Amino acid sequence: MPVHVKHEVRRLTQHEFSVVAYQVMGTLFEIHEDLGRLFDEGIYQRELHQHLPELHSEVPIEVTFDAFSKTYYLDVLFHGAIFELKAVEMLAPRHRSQLLNYLLLTDAEHGKLVNMRPQRIQHEFVNTGLVRTDRTAFDVHDHNWSDCGAINLKVWLIELLRNLGVGLDLKFYQEAALHYCGPAAGVIKVEICGAGGSILGHQEQPLLSPEVALRISAIDPDRCVDFEHQLRCFLRHTSLKALQWINLTRPLVTFKTLS
Repeated sequence: MPVHVKHEVRRLTQHEFSVVAYQVMGTLFEIHEDLGRLFDEGIYQRELHQHLPELHSEVPIEVTFDAFSKTYYLDVLFHGAIFELKAVEMLAPRHRSQLLNYLLLTDAEHGKLVNMRPQRIQHEFVNTGLVRTDRTAFDVHDHNWSDCGAINLKVWLIELLRNLGVGLDLKFYQEAALHYCGPAAGVIKVEICGAGGSILGHQEQPLLSPEVALRISAIDPDRCVDFEHQLRCFLRHTSLKALQWINLTRPLVTFKTLS
């Protein structure tokens, strides 16, 4: 299996998850009242474990494909239900995306995001009805792709997507692609040029090779024309020869070479 979780994650119904969440949230409210709101999330995790000894924390999710592997960690797993704890000023879209990534990897339907830093605990459900078979059923558009920068990268990535599906954290796909391309690839600072060739500075950019950039996105097809324009602007103000753009959506995966 490409995804291995140390402890069982269950695909709970909304009612089943709500029952588990009620117990966890009741305990977290007590902890918040006792400890206050100024600690790091690890402190709250450990105190929650003191109250609920059957709880599992920092549960590894090992994701492997071919020679590439990456490990994520679930903050809290209780009776098969996933909870993500934060201690930040305000929850942000990236926190919801992180939990959604865990749900998709484990084929779970419901999770809960909890922020212990505010004066009143901030908490919200994150849900998805998608299963892996939904996310591996996509068409491929590759008419404008050439293999510059990495031979057979497209073939390798399509196989990865058929195994793990679209919809995961975009950094996961980026890391996988750079790993496939070998030691010459990586996130490297490139020179940015302004009008008349003046040097404006340097910006980090994933590179498949010294002259070929990589961009992986999940842009709605209706917005792809504008996004391609922005990518071409970026490319024009660097010394890079080409940019390999891979756009991942559930109905369509597009591979396009911009040069």
